[in-house]
Amino acid sequence: MVRRNGAEILAGLVVLIVAAAFLAYALATSGTSNVPGYQFSAEFDRIDGLSVGSDVRMAGVKIGTVTQTSIDPKTYLAMVDFTVAKDIKLPTDSSAAIASQSLLGGKYLAVVPGGSDKMIPPGGHITVTQGSVSLEDLLGKFIFSVTDLVSSLKKGDSAASGSSSGSGQSQGGLQ
Repeated sequence: MVRRNGAEILAGLVVLIVAAAFLAYALATSGTSNVPGYQFSAEFDRIDGLSVGSDVRMAGVKIGTVTQTSIDPKTYLAMVDFTVAKDIKLPTDSSAAIASQSLLGGKYLAVVPGGSDKMIPPGGHITVTQGSVSLEDLLGKFIFSVTDLVSSLKKGDSAASGSSSGSGQSQGGLQ
């Protein structure tokens, strides 16, 4: 029995060591590390799915990291603070949007540079923003619009069949 317990303990230790190695590898290669650079901020009506540590991307390339999210108590808008790599300069007419990584979830902050010659200073604010689009809300709107369409078609069919049968009776009465 002592041998069996020793073997079980050894197997458990091996499993823990392998799990720790996978965790270390995942942390090292996940790309969630902060990108050193300039701090910027933006306000959004909703930021569903965006969190601290999310990527900031331009043209699909990671250029920064979301560092803080909060609510502005005066406007009730979501405030997002983020960093952008020092070698990236943002024109004053740049825009920011919350975008989905995939259908399964995960959001990132997409920055689209503008065409202005003037640049946003470090610590500046992006004013042109688009909040997160909720897949559940879109799906709900689609389902309700299809339901409304089907019910209006049914009403149209019953009205058309009622008027055609009514006209048939009046024609029958004339003959």
